[in-house]
Amino acid sequence: MATNTSQPSRAAKPVMEAMAQSTTLASLMQISRQSQACLDAIQPLLPPGLAGLVKAGPVDAQGWCLLVPHNAAGAKLRQLVPALTAHLRSHSLPIEHIRVKVMSR
Repeated sequence: MATNTSQPSRAAKPVMEAMAQSTTLASLMQISRQSQACLDAIQPLLPPGLAGLVKAGPVDAQGWCLLVPHNAAGAKLRQLVPALTAHLRSHSLPIEHIRVKVMSR
């Protein structure tokens, strides 16, 4: 029975530690946390049938993107954008614009 005698050149790091040490990955983690915080903040304002369909998209210089699976959900969410934006501002979340994107299959 053969054994594998190769040793890793360096000790394995936990994923979160490695991500925190990379400037690019740390930036992506921050964007993801901010996006999730925004989604958590608006969940109470979403109608029950819509709340489970909305996914947090990226936060960038143009604002925040919300992702929905179909046009009907997108249309309803677009009606709520002014209230959602005001709610985020009242919770000190720096989102000026919300975009709604319908995910393609």
